[in-house]
Amino acid sequence: MSLATDERAALSDTLEKLGPDRPTLCEGWTTRDLLAHLLVRERQPWAAPGIVVPVLQPLTQKGMAGYADAPWESMVGELREGAPPWSPFGIGKVDELANGAEFFVHHEDARRGEPGWEPRDFDRERDDQLWALATRTSRVMLRRSPVGVVLRRPEGAAHVVKTGPGLVTLVGDPGEIVLHLFGRDAARVEVEGIASDVELYKGVSRGL
Repeated sequence: MSLATDERAALSDTLEKLGPDRPTLCEGWTTRDLLAHLLVRERQPWAAPGIVVPVLQPLTQKGMAGYADAPWESMVGELREGAPPWSPFGIGKVDELANGAEFFVHHEDARRGEPGWEPRDFDRERDDQLWALATRTSRVMLRRSPVGVVLRRPEGAAHVVKTGPGLVTLVGDPGEIVLHLFGRDAARVEVEGIASDVELYKGVSRGL
């Protein structure tokens, strides 16, 4: 099973349990808003560009607004069943490449919006996929860093993201590193290095 497939199922279970009115790590979004975002992205490709192109945001907002009164169970069911055949995300390879990060990060946005959250239990297969995702995306996500960056798993595996004046090492489990790369502060990642480099790094805007 791919990360995208597993996280789609896990996220669907979590949203079903939480309901539509819970807070998330996405500022200003409830779980309904988060799920509407995911459904527009997969099922309304004409509206989805507003997710990344600011001038087109009204299209995306209109698409999301269409789910304001939709039954929660049917919304979760649409996410669970996957993208329709005519959606780009209905193509297996596109789903695998584009949805692994999307579903994992938004799953944690929902989980960690709740008080008392804890990271999920260790899972070797999932964590190895997340490590591959982190090493593949880190150069783009940390492109603004003024100092060199290395990623390191607690057991010692490391990946050089970029070199430069100064150096920090980001230490954490793969899922925590992925969340950090995607700009989430609710991630258990240690930033190691001399104080001046750490201070420079902590001012960096992470993510796309």
